[in-house]
Amino acid sequence: MPATPRRPYTPRLPPEQRRQQLLDATLAVIERDGYDGISIDAIARQADVTRPVVYGVFSGLGELLAALLDRQEERALNQLFEALPTDLGLEDPDAYLVAAVRHLIEIVSDDPHTWRPILLSGEGTPPAVRERIARDRDMVRGRIEWLLEAGLRLRGGPEVDTEMASTAISACEADRKSL
Repeated sequence: MPATPRRPYTPRLPPEQRRQQLLDATLAVIERDGYDGISIDAIARQADVTRPVVYGVFSGLGELLAALLDRQEERALNQLFEALPTDLGLEDPDAYLVAAVRHLIEIVSDDPHTWRPILLSGEGTPPAVRERIARDRDMVRGRIEWLLEAGLRLRGGPEVDTEMASTAISACEADRKSL
């Protein structure tokens, strides 16, 4: 009886490198299939590893998704703070505001991998992930709102509902990214 060919072993990686590989694979599955397509099997296939390899790094899907959102949130917030600094341009607040919002849109467009898990629809996500996404979106919206309030104060108006305006800007970017 002929021997069944064995699947080649996945090369060993240092723990942090394996962790990043699995987070990248999870992100790739989310981008391709949405949150509905996420499973340990799908992630293992994407990373070309076995399920035990995934479970050797993460205790389960919940921990893996939390780690992914932690990583993406850190990257996104660093980019957000770079795009929307706290020192306002006092000479021309209008130009400053427009430039800051454009810069934010460029950052999101240039790094969709970081922003997609935050801006994708929460449909089909586990409740904990949905709550986390909502919190991340609210941080982004709050930073935009602060910038709008400060800029409008500097220029002396007009009266604008900055919460609604910041929500609209965030929603427009989320819609643009989901296309």
